Amino acid sequence: MTRKYISEIKPGEYVKIQGYVDAVRIKRAISFVVVQDITGKVQLTVCHDDVPELAKKVREITVQSVVTVEGKVEANESVKLGGIEIIPASLIIESAAGPLPLQSGAHIDTRLDYRWLDLREERNRLIFEVQTELVRAMRDYLLGRRFIEIHTPKLIGAASESGSEVFGLKYFDGKAYLSQSPQFYKQMAMAAGFERVFEVGPVFRAEKSYTSKHATEFTGFDIEMSYIESFHDVMRLEEELLKAALESVKSLYGDRIKALFGTDVIAPQTPFPIISLDSLYAELERRYGYRIIEQDRGDLTTEAEQLCKAFAMEKYGHEFLFVTGFSANKRAFYHMRDENGVPLGYDLIWRGVEITTGAQREHRYERLKRQAEEKGLGEDVKFYLEFFRYGCPPHGGFGLGVDRLTMLLLGINIKEAMFLFRGPNRLTP
Repeated sequence: MTRKYISEIKPGEYVKIQGYVDAVRIKRAISFVVVQDITGKVQLTVCHDDVPELAKKVREITVQSVVTVEGKVEANESVKLGGIEIIPASLIIESAAGPLPLQSGAHIDTRLDYRWLDLREERNRLIFEVQTELVRAMRDYLLGRRFIEIHTPKLIGAASESGSEVFGLKYFDGKAYLSQSPQFYKQMAMAAGFERVFEVGPVFRAEKSYTSKHATEFTGFDIEMSYIESFHDVMRLEEELLKAALESVKSLYGDRIKALFGTDVIAPQTPFPIISLDSLYAELERRYGYRIIEQDRGDLTTEAEQLCKAFAMEKYGHEFLFVTGFSANKRAFYHMRDENGVPLGYDLIWRGVEITTGAQREHRYERLKRQAEEKGLGEDVKFYLEFFRYGCPPHGGFGLGVDRLTMLLLGINIKEAMFLFRGPNRLTP
């Protein structure tokens, strides 16, 4: 008999369901077993006198055991789970669960030790249903606009952007590194004439950070596009992309997110507000008394990021804020600069956290080579510079962290937002 999902069963049907046992209540003459699958829960009602062998088996069931059940679906208004119940004719214990090591309300690190049990909770499963929809909506948005999906190497021969914050490993008789980002290869695709590309894949950062938003491995959603007129073209694409993704999540999961996480999904209006870094610091000082020290003025500090949450809502009535006008010494060497040496790029802040650094790239070989040498990266990026020797269109792009987007959307810790978190002290399970 073909298995049926619990959400699809209807009174009058004889069905086969499979799932985990969520609860067992055994009384003198009757037992109740709640079974859940990925679509919902249903109650099994077992009258001991009617099916004594089945009643005996129910007494052997432990919570979280996996069962296969066949039986008649009946309407019963007194049943809280959808007003229906299954009167089972057969029950097989496919896999018995031992005593559970994970209790409700356990610390996040204990939950991560038993992540496969933690993820059986509806709330935690919803995190990844939402994340799936975020990625699907962004992918579909780009595919509808002539983007090509690529998959770039994660094993690279040179420490790409900085020489630090990378994981090195032995590679046969030489050395390799885990990629910090697909940046160089996205730009190679521009030099190859692909014009518009994106990638969803792992990103590695050897940072000993223990914050609620950092991880040593995460999933990046990276985009690059050719024939732009300025980095404002990149910003426009990003805001429309995020609007489409959040509208889709709100439509499908907004009510469940509100019920289980207590937060509203807000589909943003476009365009997003834009402010220069200097103007932002002036506003933060005037409104909140926040003063930036001179040596940090060319970049956005964590404290300033956090204040952007209140500032963006107060001034613009918006959750998102583009910040421009960063110092060249705080930006990557491949960012194009204007006539005053200011990088043509931005950070995007959402709910007080930076989610993107985007920019127009320098596509002219001699200028790019000079900027790399200024950062002391000439030899390290020699292979990358070759991409620009034979013609390359003006282009730009950005990267989003899928896990950080999920974290901010649901108001949770980064450790919860990842299927399996990786940090300085976490390599298992």
